[in-house]
Amino acid sequence: MSALKAHIAHLLSAALDALKSQSNLDFEALTIQLERPKNKAHGDFSSNLAMLLSKQLKQNPRVIAEQLIANLPKSDQIAKTEIAGAGFINFFLTDAAKQYVIHHILKHGTEYGQHQHGQGKKVQIEFVSANPTGPLHVGHGRGAAVGDCIARLLEANGWQVTREFYYNDAGAQIDNLTTSVQLRCKGIGPDHPDWPEDGYRGDYIVDVAQAFMSKQTVRADDMQVSANGDADDREAIRAFAVAYLRHEQDQDLKAFQIQFDVFSLESALYQQGKVEKTVQDLIASGHTYEQDDALWLKTTHFGDDKDRVMRKSEGGYTYFVPDVAYHVDKWQRGYERVINEQGADHHSTITRVRAGLQALNIGIPQGWPEYVLHQMVMVMRGGEEVKISKRAGSYVTLRDLIEEVGCDATRYFLAARKPDSQLVFDIDLARSKSNENPVYYIQYAHARICSVLHQWQGSNEQLSASDLSVLTGDHEISLMQRLSEFPEIVEAAGQELAPHIVATYLRDLAADLHSFYNDNKILVDDDVIKLARLALINATRQVLHNGLSLLGVSAPEKM
Repeated sequence: MSALKAHIAHLLSAALDALKSQSNLDFEALTIQLERPKNKAHGDFSSNLAMLLSKQLKQNPRVIAEQLIANLPKSDQIAKTEIAGAGFINFFLTDAAKQYVIHHILKHGTEYGQHQHGQGKKVQIEFVSANPTGPLHVGHGRGAAVGDCIARLLEANGWQVTREFYYNDAGAQIDNLTTSVQLRCKGIGPDHPDWPEDGYRGDYIVDVAQAFMSKQTVRADDMQVSANGDADDREAIRAFAVAYLRHEQDQDLKAFQIQFDVFSLESALYQQGKVEKTVQDLIASGHTYEQDDALWLKTTHFGDDKDRVMRKSEGGYTYFVPDVAYHVDKWQRGYERVINEQGADHHSTITRVRAGLQALNIGIPQGWPEYVLHQMVMVMRGGEEVKISKRAGSYVTLRDLIEEVGCDATRYFLAARKPDSQLVFDIDLARSKSNENPVYYIQYAHARICSVLHQWQGSNEQLSASDLSVLTGDHEISLMQRLSEFPEIVEAAGQELAPHIVATYLRDLAADLHSFYNDNKILVDDDVIKLARLALINATRQVLHNGLSLLGVSAPEKM
């Protein structure tokens, strides 16, 4: 919440307490809500408090609004109040109150917009978590952008964040990878009759096979694997292929400027007996049964539409079982919150994982973990869909996009839409240097300000001491109001786990800046006006920088 919004909420709270005292009534607890009206004629903030009270007091809300206004404490920051519609109370700020935000921003710098709602509590965010079977595709890229932005937003809201990548390095897909690499080691390609129908066909498989046969050594985060060059040694091929592709994915993430704090392996859950222990604990809980030679979990007891198989008749566990074990491990690590950013195809696992965790009855709250699911990405170039990367063989890789349009544009475009909406990534638009390209438009606003400040060559001390009372023009007022909204934007985006809110705000802020810049000369002869406008654009530069940082996008000084 911005300082001004908090101030008005405090005034309303004081008026409410006075009304309680006068009426001798014990009101039910009410949350004071303040909105910014879309129409400037309705003021800077609006409250529906009178309408919320009308049922309790059995009075006309406009009458209640009059009583609340009469009991508002005096404030130098409020120019006037009005009653509108059914009983809305509209607040109009003084010019001085609007101008205050500039010095506030200049004082707090990179910390402007941050909150302490998380109070340093621990939250873990799992995102990307690709199978180590090939390069990261654009869907993984969207997960990476959204997940990292959520982490940045939570940090800005006072949470202690751990970023985690979970490798599904066990199961059928790894067997398939091993077979594909082994066949390439033996000179057998996808055109050969022995090639499996679901084998991996991308050129990267050839690279893995060549590296294995030449006895190379690869390092991936916590492991180093040396190849022995034996094409008949499937276990050696498996270990090398997984390490090689983990290294490849690490390079993709590095190019995308994504860093993780923890890497976890599905195979480790099996090796450490955590999967088997979870299964035995679920059996002991009484929420399982045997049927058709399979072990079932009574997920219907926890909201699922039907019970789910845990252990198949042939003996292997279904994919959600290690997921339950993995989340038990997360819980035992002491995370207040756990958030999983995953593709929409994981929707079916949510109920099953939560059911398994509730069945264990170990104190895990309902609705834990939280999920953010993203939809697919369609890549377009020249008005046509791009489907295939030669390297991957069947999909467009994240690296392809980064090489085409750069890291900044890729990150912005992948995070700028609500995750649960389909995303069309237009390569031509992302490459363009035009106002239609949102990331260029925003970055250019920042660079434009830096150019003016460089031309001026004054000091921050001069701007901090500037007289802002001359900033009364429409564009100046609009820009200051937009700047004052930034803390609320950071708060809302953090609460809703929605980076696109920041992306939209930055585009609007850039539009306000360009409008102001085009209609107002800044380096004028009048020193008072000049310093005030310089202070305004420098505050704007700071907020653009802070917002872009939340998206993991750079704020260039020159373009």
